[in-house]
Amino acid sequence: MSKPSPGHSREAATVDVVLVGAGVSGMYAMHKLRQSGLTVQGFEAGSDVGGTWYFNRYPGARCDVESVDYSFSFSEEVQQEWDWSEKYATQPEILSYINFVAERFDLRSDFAFDTRVLSAEFDEEASLWRVTTDQGHDITSRFCIFATGCLSAANVPNIEGRDTFAGNTYHTGHWPHEGVDFTGRRVGVIGTGSSGIQSIPLLAEQADQLCVFQRSANYSVPAGNAVLDEATRREQKANYAERRRLSRLSGGGSPFTADPRSALEVSDEERIEAYNKRWTLGGVLFGKTFADQTSNIEANDTARRFAEDKIRSVIDDPAVAEVLIPKDHPIGTKRIVTDTNYYETYNRDNVTLVDLKSDPIEAIDEAGIKTMSEHYELDDIVFATGFDAMTGALERISVTGRGGVTLKQAWEAGPRTYLGLGVPGFPNLFIMTGPGSPGVLANVILAGEQHADWISDFITYLDDHGLRTVEATTSATDAWVEECSERASRTLFPSANSWYLGANIPGKPRVFMPFIGGFGTYRQICEDVSASGYKGFEMVAADD
Repeated sequence: MSKPSPGHSREAATVDVVLVGAGVSGMYAMHKLRQSGLTVQGFEAGSDVGGTWYFNRYPGARCDVESVDYSFSFSEEVQQEWDWSEKYATQPEILSYINFVAERFDLRSDFAFDTRVLSAEFDEEASLWRVTTDQGHDITSRFCIFATGCLSAANVPNIEGRDTFAGNTYHTGHWPHEGVDFTGRRVGVIGTGSSGIQSIPLLAEQADQLCVFQRSANYSVPAGNAVLDEATRREQKANYAERRRLSRLSGGGSPFTADPRSALEVSDEERIEAYNKRWTLGGVLFGKTFADQTSNIEANDTARRFAEDKIRSVIDDPAVAEVLIPKDHPIGTKRIVTDTNYYETYNRDNVTLVDLKSDPIEAIDEAGIKTMSEHYELDDIVFATGFDAMTGALERISVTGRGGVTLKQAWEAGPRTYLGLGVPGFPNLFIMTGPGSPGVLANVILAGEQHADWISDFITYLDDHGLRTVEATTSATDAWVEECSERASRTLFPSANSWYLGANIPGKPRVFMPFIGGFGTYRQICEDVSASGYKGFEMVAADD
């Protein structure tokens, strides 16, 4: 099969795989699929590789997984050569690393950039996918792989008068590449999720006045960030093999495990010591101090009280502290944010916190934001309002399977996948790190590597056995959706109105979308499926 000319060919062509997305998962998929001898045409809406780390350039953007773990594991050479400067890498450093990997393995040459996929339609007679783009591509492929990312479809709330604002508006997920200078400006930030919590301290240092509009408070733990010295880096690199082994067995894709005991069966002194240790370690791992922390409300309460005492201890005004402490979800059931001086920022004279639960936004007008009781005059508005998570990017593409049924129609009541990888009615289509997989609950780089390896091996299996199409069965999908739901129901996660359930998007079905059983458990399930000859998938021979 002829290989398309690099990246930018618009003539009709046929390849083995169309790959949508050049974030970290798509990058490795490109490498792995090409290694397997497949012809691949990639498409990426952005101007370069990087996905989340290409678009999210807001002040303070930083990963909440340690940089030594949030990195590709497929190349020992890269692991040994690249030097991380900090425990938690900033967006510019992560993007530099991504560019380094892309150049090392020539990952750009088969991607067309600045190109948005408009449609992918399965031709049942030819058993091929036909893909079109906004740049005029018309290409057919045997397989279609979507690495569109779980957090890539920006959510801008439909607030009355939003488009009448005379000042500048920004979304943290699509930040200007040249940066923004807020010196002397009156700035409003809507949203206190991860991007809001990370950016607010730096915006406050620049702005003349900063108004933070909070709808829902979130728990945040100081990053405990540190510069990595040469001795630390040498030790990390020497132990990479074991670190990766533990990460692949873990729940979240990093080499840390919870205390297997209940938070309720240890002494008060032991519990406080354990919480202090995890608090000092920094970030999301605080939510995994004890095994039952997100499944037993009484155990969760011990962690919640500890965190709330920490929050109160750094905020001067007790009334402000109470607004910043969540009242609507157990700690850890929304992703705990990793911050640098977030709570301390509210001690500044130029920062105002607006509690939208008691004083909701009524409208945006030419001069600023009007709540039910106040009007805030602003020069700039920052929407730190997150994403239509896990399904949003996919549903913005017209994907049509058997019988003219679109993916959006098939998912009308919520996403339905088998293993998060296949969808009944959509032959030879695979999804990476999406709904039904650990995706957002795990280290996404290792999760992406696992999916790319599994998909590549499956395609090799199909070719070796003379098989033309593969499709997840309805019964296997039903069972997987039920298993994901049942596992989630044994935890406290469904009690939170989180983006894990699509609760941040009006009208989106309330379904807990990720697989919550842990990265290691999920890997074993996928390995068992492949070892069984891919049970749960229906395969059709090439001559049928």
